[in-house]
Amino acid sequence: MTASSHRITRGSDFSRTLKSGARVNARDFVVHLAPVGPRWPDPSGLRRDVAMTGGPWLGLVVSKSVGNAVVRHTVARRLRAAFAATRHLCPSPETFVVLRARRSAAESSSDELAEQLRSVLTGRKVAELTRTMTVPVDVGVGR
Repeated sequence: MTASSHRITRGSDFSRTLKSGARVNARDFVVHLAPVGPRWPDPSGLRRDVAMTGGPWLGLVVSKSVGNAVVRHTVARRLRAAFAATRHLCPSPETFVVLRARRSAAESSSDELAEQLRSVLTGRKVAELTRTMTVPVDVGVGR
C-alpha cells in the first residue's frame, strides 16, 4: 500500500496536477502527472511552507459514477496497491500523480490496474510529455 506520507492531501496540489500536468489515458483510469521542483525553497513559490522529499505522491479521484461507497473504496484500495507496485517507474521521484478512475475500474483487479499503470508510466507518451514539462509558476499556489 501507499503510505499516507506519499499521498496528495492538499487541494491546491490536486488542482495544479489536474490543470497543468500531463494527461495520459489508460483503459480504466486517466493519469495526470506534474513535476515538483526538487530544490528548497522552491523558486516557483508553489511549496513555500514545507520541504517535500521522497516522492512520487499519489492522489485519487474516484467519483460516484464508479459505484456506491463500497465499490469506490475497493477501487481506491486497488489503485493505491497498483501505484505502490509501480511507483519506481515514475519519470521523476519528485512528481505528483493523480489517478482519475473510470467506471470500468470497478471490474478490474489490482494486478490488471498495475499492468495498465506500468504500461502508461513506461510508455513513449509519458517520456515525451515529461521531457517537455516544467514546474508552472502561476497555477495552484496554496495560500
